Amino acid sequence: MEEENIVFNKEQIKEIIQHREPFLFVDRVIEFNDSESIVAIKEVKAEEDYFKGHFPGNPVMPGVIIMEALAQTSAILALKSTQGAGEGVGIYLVGCKNFKWKKMVKPGDTLRLEVKFVNNKKSLWIIESKALVDGQVVASGTISAISES
Repeated sequence: MEEENIVFNKEQIKEIIQHREPFLFVDRVIEFNDSESIVAIKEVKAEEDYFKGHFPGNPVMPGVIIMEALAQTSAILALKSTQGAGEGVGIYLVGCKNFKWKKMVKPGDTLRLEVKFVNNKKSLWIIESKALVDGQVVASGTISAISES
């Protein structure tokens, strides 16, 4: 495994977004380009609650959890960027377009979550996102989020 630069660790992420375990799906941020893009990591562990029922004997990370991890990564970008929503503001997922899931994500995988701003109008944010495992895209799509006024 190559050495990573940790921009925000899990405790710092908890200071940025409102999510907490068991619904926090970002472990660390390794790249941050102010008002442009971000890369985060999610270590997929066998003991995650959702694996108990999805699916017993054949654990697969639910696609909606992958999408949520990308949305949380997007929120970090929106809240920490100088041209973003501003710290302390709530960011909420309001839409997803053209989402595709290409490969299953299993316990032991490391998700690389890459998102970039496409556009924002007032409090509406449009973000391109993709999740990768071992350099291969496992999910991608466009996320829309809204920030509190």
